Amino acid sequence: MEIKTVGVVGCGLMGSGIVETCARSGYAVIVREPTEELLAKGLSRLRGSLARGVERGKISQVDADEALARVKGTTRLEEFAPCDLVIEAAVENMALKKEIFSALDRVCAPQAILASNTSSLCVMEMASVTKRPDKVLGMHFFNPVPVMKLLEFVRTIATSDETMETARRFGASLGKTMITAKDTPGFIVNVLLVPYLLDAVRLLENGVATKEDIDAGMQLGCNHPMGPLTLADFVGLDTALFIADAMYDEFKDPRYAAPPLLRRMVLAGWLGRKTGRGFYTYS
Repeated sequence: MEIKTVGVVGCGLMGSGIVETCARSGYAVIVREPTEELLAKGLSRLRGSLARGVERGKISQVDADEALARVKGTTRLEEFAPCDLVIEAAVENMALKKEIFSALDRVCAPQAILASNTSSLCVMEMASVTKRPDKVLGMHFFNPVPVMKLLEFVRTIATSDETMETARRFGASLGKTMITAKDTPGFIVNVLLVPYLLDAVRLLENGVATKEDIDAGMQLGCNHPMGPLTLADFVGLDTALFIADAMYDEFKDPRYAAPPLLRRMVLAGWLGRKTGRGFYTYS
């Protein structure tokens, strides 16, 4: 199967990055948000990212304009009818994702592949509400999508070899390095990353060291590009908490039990870079 038209459900931080990456790789892209206001905000984010790419010399103005011309925004899932692949990039809420997958199954052609950008939820549960579980998989991109080279595939017990092969060709066309995980919470990256982030929060919470020294220790001692608390702010503390809770619910392993400090920061609305305050303050 050849993919020519890609649909993206959601034009938030991740969705807009997926849209940009696909459009820059030559695909026609249809992106959907449920309201005109959210759609306008998402397309504005897309234009801003392309403009920054031009300013930094990462892409020419002509290529940026051509990429933008390949993108069509909509508020109607029915517009995904001509898509060969649809990538769901909605919020991490299983009930919402199942509602989206059920609707996509009715709208899209029988041969179309349906993928989720989920970072922790069960892909088979999403596939279960469709009549094409063999054509459903996880495609977990990393933020910022146009920059990060990794694409983590999640293969369910029902995903077919043909679907995986088509997905791999698609990932290669985006210039991504691909890895494949079984459909288990956290997949590869978050199974390893989340305990690391939570342990850093515990060190801070227990007064073992300052946030600056915790981050400097991992940056300079382990040659990480950023420390764990800076990384948590970048990921979003609400996202980190959601993934940790989902993994704890599945495994009941204390490594994934969120520290009280993280939960209280999320309750306070201190979510990291996106709100201007997390472990650090951002202007």
